[in-house]
Amino acid sequence: MIRKQRFGRTGHESTVTLFGAAALGRVTQAEADQTLDVLLEYGVNHIDTAASYGDAELRIGPWMDKHRKDFFLATKTGERTYAKAKEEIHRSLERMRVDQVDLIQLHNLGHPDDWDVAMGPGGALEAAVEAKEQGLVRFIGVTGHGLHIAAMHYRSLQKFDFDSVLLPYNYPLMQNGRYADDFERLIALCEERDVAVQTIKSITRGPWATTERTRSVWYQPLEDQKDIDVAVHWVLGREGLFLNTVGDIHLLPKVLDAASRYERRPSDAEIKAVVDELHMTPMFLG
Repeated sequence: MIRKQRFGRTGHESTVTLFGAAALGRVTQAEADQTLDVLLEYGVNHIDTAASYGDAELRIGPWMDKHRKDFFLATKTGERTYAKAKEEIHRSLERMRVDQVDLIQLHNLGHPDDWDVAMGPGGALEAAVEAKEQGLVRFIGVTGHGLHIAAMHYRSLQKFDFDSVLLPYNYPLMQNGRYADDFERLIALCEERDVAVQTIKSITRGPWATTERTRSVWYQPLEDQKDIDVAVHWVLGREGLFLNTVGDIHLLPKVLDAASRYERRPSDAEIKAVVDELHMTPMFLG
């Protein structure tokens, strides 16, 4: 089983690995149901999906009839205006067959222009706040990608008291001094405010080196269990963080297996050996 920790001020005891339901975007219901069995086997009790993840919300819907109480359920809206975000939030509830989600997140809020719209008058944040007031959602978060996102999340937290943030975190990325500085500043603020910190891209090897895609993720992932172990254990070794699992149902068991066997954080020498052997590079270069 995978250990649990408090998901920030929500008070929910979530498994330190959260199921990243982007993995369900292009699978059949039968494949999704098999994935549910894997989640239950490892005791995963937190699902993170999004309106834009293909059919993921539709695949989760049938699970909720029986398992709603077993999961902290989070989704995201990528819309920027109040009207469109409100519509998308209601559609997500319908697609997942629930009356309420635990967490709604403003999805990939990294571009300054998008930020101005979503966080301003008539923006998506107003729709999220209204949904919370109406009891449709319990908490509100913000997510994003790229080298600038830690700084943008810091800015977002100055504007609104979000309950969670989500952003990339892995060893190669943290060798970028600017990103590392922004990340540490954000973490300090999140710790001060008891904001949950979710991380993504834990097993990223780098951009795909060829046009052939053997996995359903948009980056080339680590494949061997021993390498996944090192990458996953390095993330989980940072106290207080959550690791969102890989967006591929066939790699998911390897990530969960690694998380279930966590004992200690690898040394810098141990993870650097994997990075050097596989020529791992950051996904985000600018």
